[in-house]
Amino acid sequence: MGGDNAPVVEVEGAVAACREFGIPVTLVGDRERLESELAKHSANGLDIDIFHASEVVGMHDSASDAVRKKRNSSVRLAFELVKNGKACAAVSAGNSGATMAAGMFVLKRIKGIERPAIAQIFPTLKGQTLVLDVGGNVDCKSQHLVQFAIMGEVYARYAMGIKNPSVGLLSNGEEESKGNELTRETNAVLRQTSINYAGYIEGRDIFSGAVEVVVCDGFVGNVVLKLSEGLSEAAGKMLKGEIVKSWISKIGYLFVRGAFNRFKKIVDYAEYGGAPLLGINGVGMICHGGSNVKAIKNAVRFAHEYARSGVTEHVSEKLSENYPVSMQRDVLKSISAD
Repeated sequence: MGGDNAPVVEVEGAVAACREFGIPVTLVGDRERLESELAKHSANGLDIDIFHASEVVGMHDSASDAVRKKRNSSVRLAFELVKNGKACAAVSAGNSGATMAAGMFVLKRIKGIERPAIAQIFPTLKGQTLVLDVGGNVDCKSQHLVQFAIMGEVYARYAMGIKNPSVGLLSNGEEESKGNELTRETNAVLRQTSINYAGYIEGRDIFSGAVEVVVCDGFVGNVVLKLSEGLSEAAGKMLKGEIVKSWISKIGYLFVRGAFNRFKKIVDYAEYGGAPLLGINGVGMICHGGSNVKAIKNAVRFAHEYARSGVTEHVSEKLSENYPVSMQRDVLKSISAD
């Protein structure tokens, strides 16, 4: 029931996911409205159920409303279905803070993870790169970024199918002397882990595909995300404006139209559906509030693949292998001594 065009887009996207990928879907929200929307589509024979929720967390509600005041909200009940084994994942295009809060409250955090992170897949010259956190935690400590790195590495390996993903820490330069106190502390700890850590990377390295996982705090990550979305949209409009300026450009476009369409598909956020919520003891997928039908459809597909990948279990294993609490203390102590 969340999102700019809910529940119209959500229902149509769910129907498309069920029809194209054969994924069973439960729509959570006001039964009467959902039945009305579902009737507009040819959903006979599709494995789609409706679970009634009497409340909705609005885009301007506080995150705590999802878990305290509105106990029958659609986003909270969706995670309850996951907790009770009635669903393998929860997908929401609503209030991202409320979605994150509901996921943490209902499913709890993976043991050893202090803060869940929102991850986002970015297209690159070499394929795809996972960036986290892109908005879940604006103020972080070094241990949080280390945990993000481990979660990102595990997700890239098991959900994205990258054999040995490399991890980079986003900074204002590649040199060891760069960064701030947070990045320097994190860098020191990450070098003690067994993950494939590549050190500092710069913002331009995200799209070059220099690494498969990029780690940063949620403030920086959200700026990267919004800047990328704005740049992609602006570049498309600029290019279109240049094409229509002369008949020569228009003719030339006819010969490269296929390439432009393929490029548009690569940078289209809807192709990636949503952003996985890493660190909770289950699967949650957060979608853009303005998601279209294709985005919802693909979010359902990616959530289903995420659930089947076993990422949650692998994160617990990776934490126990690479991140004993004593290691964080010892490294930070040595930094303070220096």
